[in-house]
Amino acid sequence: MEVQRIKVLDIPVDLVEEQNLEEVILDLIAKPGTKQIVFLSVWDLLRARRKKDYYQCIQNADLILPISKSILKGARFLKTQVPVRYNPFTAIINILSILESHLKSLYLLGGRKKTLMAAEKNVRSTFKTLQIVGRYVGYYPKSVEGDIVQAIYKASPSLVLVSEGIREKDCWAYNRRNSFSSSIFLYSRDVIGIFGDRKTRVPEKTFDKGKEIWTEISHNPLKVFLVFPYIKYKILLLWYRLFKKD
Repeated sequence: MEVQRIKVLDIPVDLVEEQNLEEVILDLIAKPGTKQIVFLSVWDLLRARRKKDYYQCIQNADLILPISKSILKGARFLKTQVPVRYNPFTAIINILSILESHLKSLYLLGGRKKTLMAAEKNVRSTFKTLQIVGRYVGYYPKSVEGDIVQAIYKASPSLVLVSEGIREKDCWAYNRRNSFSSSIFLYSRDVIGIFGDRKTRVPEKTFDKGKEIWTEISHNPLKVFLVFPYIKYKILLLWYRLFKKD
């Protein structure tokens, strides 16, 4: 299935209806080589505008799903098509269900040892026929990275779920894209912590209202200063609306 791609402030965003997600995922699995799914927040969008390496990663991603309500509002303000917003954890659950129903495989990368082991146990108990073909902790020393890359290459999982403790985040897979055979990579900072019962997910109602930033601020008060890049985002939208022409 062909995915429609728009741009918000020159950063690509994909339009995928939830009912089409299974077909899109299966098409990605069938596609040869290293593939990547990116969950794009408004903060990621702004980072992609100022960091060339991250921009290249986003530009080359196979699927870019917006997770911030502000991106949808921005698309609407710019009078382009409005994409569907995804809750990262809910989307991952749906993707794992798709993999399970088609007898596909998973590799877990990230988290501390205790959390990773708990996450693996919980994933196995929830997705009973999903094959977990490997796992490795985050925060690993550089000296073992070659072994991790080789293990993923040999296991050739359908999906590699990347989480906390992987310094390059989304860019980890992109920077090593020529080292793998045929896997989808998906980074989500908190997913292994949530599966491992160490972190709590954002309540669905909070996410639906676009208020998840307040949960983040309650954990890290310094994030209140994100108001300044958010103001910049609003100014950029206005500038693009008034002066930027395709």
